[in-house]
Amino acid sequence: MGRIPSNLPAGKEVPAIGFIAHVDTAPDASGENVKPQIIKNYDGSDIPLKGVPGLSLKTSEFPELLNHKGETIITTDGTTLLGADDKAGVAEIMNAVQYIVNHPEFKHGPVRIGFTPDEEIGRGVVKFDVPKFDAIYAYTMDGGEAGELEFENFNAASAKLHIQGCNVHPGYAKGKMRNALHIAQELNDLLPKEQRPEYTEGYEGFFHLISLKGAVEEADMAYIIRDHDRVKFEEKKALMQKAADTINARYGAGTVTAVIKDQYYNMREQVEPHYRIVEIAKKAIADAGVTPKVQPIRGGTDGANLSFRGLPCPNIFAGGLNFHGKFEWVPLESMEKASRVILNILKAFAEQA
Repeated sequence: MGRIPSNLPAGKEVPAIGFIAHVDTAPDASGENVKPQIIKNYDGSDIPLKGVPGLSLKTSEFPELLNHKGETIITTDGTTLLGADDKAGVAEIMNAVQYIVNHPEFKHGPVRIGFTPDEEIGRGVVKFDVPKFDAIYAYTMDGGEAGELEFENFNAASAKLHIQGCNVHPGYAKGKMRNALHIAQELNDLLPKEQRPEYTEGYEGFFHLISLKGAVEEADMAYIIRDHDRVKFEEKKALMQKAADTINARYGAGTVTAVIKDQYYNMREQVEPHYRIVEIAKKAIADAGVTPKVQPIRGGTDGANLSFRGLPCPNIFAGGLNFHGKFEWVPLESMEKASRVILNILKAFAEQA
């Protein structure tokens, strides 16, 4: 945590505003030994990822690239994550901090800075000391494309299922073998196929099978369950439990053991009573020359848990795209705009003093 004291005249008080980013990167691919490629004055063509022969960022697959012709594009070399999620947010915050320190004429109220670990595994703010941070409102710099502004996110749960099979010699298995891997397939088929991530968008929730490991004797499945709507979220958790109960009824009690745990909730209900912080951010984005795009997060953010702990905390774009994979990239100009948004927010609060 860090802080910059207000430089407003005595008697002018504004709320302390925090800016937060996370320093971990996704576990979906390696984040070690990153060799970024920097393409200046991008010409709109496909971008070869030189660490893997034949691999490239293709405009046919990622047409968003064409929105950034003429800009400086930072990519991976195809062998690792770039880590823009959320190194970009860290850089944007520190760039704004440097500007504030170098320009004492820039008027602002109290500023709070926080960098957290473990956001990608959902534990980024477990030990975050909200009273010590001492902010009234905060913003996470952890969104995607330039202009994104989010104050609602998924309700989230994890589901871990252990399947106990019975392994006997396959030549004599009739009526005796219970193949845990086949049972896992049966359980997955009890869940609605149209509610998988690859078929959903916008406010649609999903069941996402993220891991299946095992053999005939035993298997373990891991899901994440997501929905913006709290009622539908509870229905999804109940459906997961019903699937486990159905398998147990089919194969015997104890075949499936299900542990379903809530991870975080939709922060909208905590932010809406303080909606002016969203309006201030919208104007700050517009003043940075970017069209605001208010939309739901199809994921999570540290701001969700912080909002439920008394620190209303919308999410602002960091500029990166294709997070959590080797095709990750970020335009330098989007990062610069995000940093300008931070300053615009501080300016807006100062002007209300």
